[in-house]
Amino acid sequence: MKNKRFYNFTGGLLAVSLLCAIGAPLALMADAAAAYVGNWALIIPNGRAGWLGVERIPDGSLTSSMLWGGGSPYGMNSTKLRGNTLVMTRIKKEKSGKQNTEIYEADVQGKFIKIKRRIIDQQGKLRNEVSFNGKKIPPHGAPPELSTLQYGEPIKLLNDKDLSGWKVMNEKAPNCWSIKDGVLSNRVTGPSGKKRHGTNIRTEKVFNDFRLTTEVRVPEHGNSGIYLRGIYEIQIAESYGKPVNCHHMGALYGRITPTVAAEKKAGEWQTLDITLCDRYVTVILNGQKIIDNQPAMGCTGGAITSNEFQPGPIFLQGDHTDVDYRNMVLTPIIKN
Repeated sequence: MKNKRFYNFTGGLLAVSLLCAIGAPLALMADAAAAYVGNWALIIPNGRAGWLGVERIPDGSLTSSMLWGGGSPYGMNSTKLRGNTLVMTRIKKEKSGKQNTEIYEADVQGKFIKIKRRIIDQQGKLRNEVSFNGKKIPPHGAPPELSTLQYGEPIKLLNDKDLSGWKVMNEKAPNCWSIKDGVLSNRVTGPSGKKRHGTNIRTEKVFNDFRLTTEVRVPEHGNSGIYLRGIYEIQIAESYGKPVNCHHMGALYGRITPTVAAEKKAGEWQTLDITLCDRYVTVILNGQKIIDNQPAMGCTGGAITSNEFQPGPIFLQGDHTDVDYRNMVLTPIIKN
């Protein structure tokens, strides 16, 4: 009996030892994963703005999404740890029908992240390799209490006769913008009748948090955008009669879908009332609240920077279609 108890006891010690041996690397893996979880502001090649989001789902595994310059964030097909390195893989089908594999290898150094991207074609040949960096975005605080915000003096962004206070963002592209009787218009169709790829324009002044009100008119199939501080795009599009979507009128482009479709028909003036405070966004379209004090999780496609903590301009997208704006007023939020 003593021997049996002895063997049970030693067996228990062996089991505990095995559990500890297994648990140690699991704990280290968990620590490594925790370093990646969250949102990252990226500076991708050519100085463009990007974003990476890494989440842990209930089963303990990781998922990730990335914004690469323009467009909307895309999800990765695979997100796994290899030692302390996070390896993310995306299978991308090109318009030609060919399929490439994008492999992202990320390493964290405190609040900073270094990422290498390799693109492998169907034949296994390396097509492109680039490296870039990013910085961890601090978590959001509590939503601001909008009813208690204090405001400064309203600033009229448009005058009645010219583009004073605005400047083009691409001097090599046609400037299709003009203003008359207080209406700011973008007309991409040139004198020859050919559509032009025009320039975006931005305010010369930069702003922190604010309330922005304006009226906008889009033609059929119209597409523009209002970038808040040059970072977050509120989508301007002709989407009357369509289901709500993160790419339709009033959405935070590619990120926040309106709760209700409140847009009007093409060619009608529409009202927008937008509040940006502490990285939370509220949008009222034609008198209906369609985004209610929701957090912006990172920059949107086409942003001029991924740094969400610096002042920036209002910029208007002018490289797609015709659009009209009027009565654009920005009222700064005063922080104590």
